[in-house]
This record gives sequence, structure tokens and C-alpha cells, in this order.
Amino acid sequence: MPADDPWGRVETALACLAVDPAGLRGLWLRAAVGPVRDLVTDALCALPLTLRRIHPTIGDDALQGGLDLPATLESGRPVMTRGLLDQPCALILTMAERCPPGLAARLAAALDGRGHCLVALDEAAAPDEGLPAGLTDRLGLFLDLDGLAWGQCRPALPDPARLEAARERLGDLRLTPGQLDALTRAAAELGIASLRAPLLAAAAARAHAAWQGHEAISEADLKAAAMLVFAHRATVQDEAAEDMPEDAPPPEPPPDATGEEAKAEDPGQSIPDEMLVEAALAALPRDLLESLATGRAARAAKAAGGSGAEQSGNRRGRPLPSRHGALSQGARVDIVATLRAAAPWQPLRRRDSLRPGALLHIRGSDIRLRRYRETSDRVLVFAVDASGSAAFARLAEAKGAIELLLAQAYARRDHVALLSFRGSRAELLLPPTRSLVQTKRRLAGVPGGGGTPLASALQLAMATALQAKARGLTPTIALLTDGRGNIALDGTADRARAEEESQRLARQLRQSGTPVIVIDVANRPQPALFALSQIMDAPYIALPRVDARRLSTVLGAALDG
Repeated sequence: MPADDPWGRVETALACLAVDPAGLRGLWLRAAVGPVRDLVTDALCALPLTLRRIHPTIGDDALQGGLDLPATLESGRPVMTRGLLDQPCALILTMAERCPPGLAARLAAALDGRGHCLVALDEAAAPDEGLPAGLTDRLGLFLDLDGLAWGQCRPALPDPARLEAARERLGDLRLTPGQLDALTRAAAELGIASLRAPLLAAAAARAHAAWQGHEAISEADLKAAAMLVFAHRATVQDEAAEDMPEDAPPPEPPPDATGEEAKAEDPGQSIPDEMLVEAALAALPRDLLESLATGRAARAAKAAGGSGAEQSGNRRGRPLPSRHGALSQGARVDIVATLRAAAPWQPLRRRDSLRPGALLHIRGSDIRLRRYRETSDRVLVFAVDASGSAAFARLAEAKGAIELLLAQAYARRDHVALLSFRGSRAELLLPPTRSLVQTKRRLAGVPGGGGTPLASALQLAMATALQAKARGLTPTIALLTDGRGNIALDGTADRARAEEESQRLARQLRQSGTPVIVIDVANRPQPALFALSQIMDAPYIALPRVDARRLSTVLGAALDG
């Protein structure tokens, strides 16, 4: 399966999924609606499971079974329905990018159980959108059909006779301890923390070997498994070696194995881990790998989602499941949920009621009230480092990136605040506003040069965020800088005191619950900035050799994650 043959990778992934859907758990299919996606989904009929199509708003009763309200009222006794998850099946989740956390948790539990398979049809238009982490961790395969033209496609339905022979052969295939060790080491080198990834890669290697007619797992099967399973999970990119500090000592060479030890080694351990790593990195375009990894880092920012906080909202949001409650002024009764709660008790209540002729007996314990999630507007507080003569180029790129983000923020009706720090202090150039023209004008006038008053920037950003929170907004701070602070809060050049004050303010920011995202735009990643981000419990993203569009993509994913 060559990495430069995207349709060949699609065919291989579909064949492996058809051979062992339960072992691979499913497929994350990222593609817009169109004939290319239809060609791929048509091949799902080869799965040896019943296909069930579901949507993100499916209810628990349809998924897991529940009370059949009409049949219960008619028969006078509880009548239960069977859910889609009662029997092993292949679930096709449409509009998977809109999957709510509750549904994701139930589907994840089903995938951990017996024999289920999930095909998530992700129609996300932006690279930072996608499935919840609980599903991406469990689905073994990933395909991205963007950029594939109709002329590159071929019929994707696997040959039935070959497929049946592969399924019979699957049970006889086992990975050696050395091969399992190679997959585990490759996952670790790619920065994949989940232990499910090597297990899914092992299942992919077995399915690939069965499909190819191999009698044992070969090197080609391991490479195919790495490309299919590891590529979209990788968080370490191939330029990591370039970002290594210049004064870092070289790694010590491993001790040479003696003749007897070399003979005792498992043959599978002779597989070089670099081969699997290179295969995984070659499977996806660089920009897609970067955007997926950035999206995972962005989602680690607490409460930094695309919508505002739920505590002090200023507008109505999505409805939540109904809950039991007492009737009060302004409360809205959920009629269907109330009838569902009262239905099982009707025969008993008719027998004991003083009005046996009544058709329906409702008690206070049956009342179910509607609930809504209220969310607040969001404000993005940009803190831009404008210090140092060597930072002029990076400052220009940061300005360009923020201008690209401003158009997106304006379309979402977000508020934007802008502050810069240089010389002896930080300056609030623009309080929270929705004016796109005014923000661009202030941003264009930001000068560069001088020291780095990082502590002053953190202090001013925290004050701006707390003021916005007091007005019912949800603040997120984006800190763009290229180095450590060297100016104290009183404006004096004292690096030691400046670092101490920055760490103290970082701890205060963490205690305030304000989400922060640290973007390191230095030529080489700065360990001090990484340590500062850990104090704030904030995601740290290093972008050496940054350009405006790349910085805009990464920062936009982080703020929307």
C-alpha cells in the first residue's frame, strides 16, 4: 500500500474493515457529501454485520431500548422496546461532527463491548472540528477524502470470495512478541499516549495479512497497519529533531549485543521502529497531521470551547434532557416525559383511586420539567509580544494571523480584546469589542522593539478577562510570545524578579479558571514558556518558522477546540 496512492489506501482500509469490523471497531470517515463518499459508503454493505443508520439526536430509547409509551397505555402494563445496541451491528453515524458528549459516551461503551462497529461520517468544514476524543480513540481506521477527484476513484467493493477466504484465515494469524513490541514502540515515538492504538494496529495487521493471503504477519502488514492506525493519531512531527537544542548531548549508542544474545532475540524485534514511524508520517499530508494534532491540544484547554460558559449565560441554548422537579412560576412541563414516567403506574393507580373512571392518573413525582443550557458570549483576549528588534518578522506574522482570525470572530459575533507588551509595560489597545474595522486599525498600529514585560502582560490580560467575566462573557486568553520575560512589574530590567512575578501571575490565572493558550513563535521552542504553560494548565503550541496562515489555522483550532 504505497503512501502516494490515496485511493489504494481507501481500498485497503475498507477491505481490512470488512475482514475484521469487531477488532478494528470502526472507521472515522472525513468527507463532504458527494459521489466520492457515496462510493465509499456503498462498500460498507460488505461488512458481516447489520447496518443501522443513526443521527446525533437519537434518543436513549432507540439506542438502548426503553418503555414503549403507546403500547404501555394500551395494554395497561409496561411494554419495553429493544434498542439498536441489543445485537452486534454496524452503526453509521451521520453528521458525526455534531455528536454530543452523552451520545459519544454511550457509543464508546458499546464499542468496548461485544461485536459492535461504528462508521462515523464526519462532514466538518473546518480542520479543528471532528469527533469527540472518546470515539477517535476507539475507531481504528481514519480516511480523509478531501482532494480526491472522481477520476482517481475505482469501485471499492471487495471481492466476496476473497473476503470470505480472508475471514476464515484471520483466526490463524497471530503477531509475535517482537512485532507487538515494534508497534508499541512506534506508537510511543509518534507521541500516541493511548494504549488502544497498538492493539488496533495489531488488529489491522492481522486483517491486512488475511486479506493479502499471507500465512504469517509480515513487515508489509505492519507498515500497512501503521499507516492506517497511527497516522491520524500522531502528535510528534518529523521536524522534532530540528527543534532540539543545539547544546543537547547526543544520545548514547545502545550496547552491542553479543553473539548468543543476538541469537536469542525474537525475529520480530529485528523490525526497525523507524520504518513504522516513517510509514505513519507518510500516510497523511503534513497540514492534516498538524491540524489534527493541534485540535487535540486545543481541546485540552478547559472551558475554551466555541460556545461560552454555561454558568452565567445571557441567552438561551440547546435543550437538555428533562428532569424531575416541582412546578413553579416559569417552569415548563415536558408532557411526553411526564406521560412516560406515569405510564407504568396506571393500573395500580386506577385500582386504588377514588376515581376509577379517570383515564389518566398523574402524581407530583411524575412531573418532568424542560431544561435549557444557557451559554454566554465569548471574548478572545489577544496578548501579542511586540518586544525585541529580532521579533519584527514574527510580529508581522502574528498581526497577519490575528487579522485572519478577526474575520472568523466577526462572523461568529465574538468579542475581541487586544493588548500588546513591549518596553516596560503592557498596554490595552482595545477593550472587548465586536468592531472589526476598529480592531484592525489598532492592530496595524502596534509598534515593535524593547524589552519583554511578560508579567505585566499576564496581569493586564487577567484583569481584562475578569472584567469581561463580570459582564457575563466567557474569556479566553491567547498569549503570543517568543521568549522569557525580562522586565519586572515596576518597569525595571530584572530577569529573575520578572520570572518570579510571571510564575506568580500564572498561578493566579489558573486559580481564576480563565483558559489560556500559549503560542511560542520563537525560532526554537523555549523551555521557560513550556514551564509557564504547565503552571497555568494551558496547552502549549510551539510554531517555529511560522507564517501568518499557519499561525491562524493553529490558533483558530486552539480557540475553537
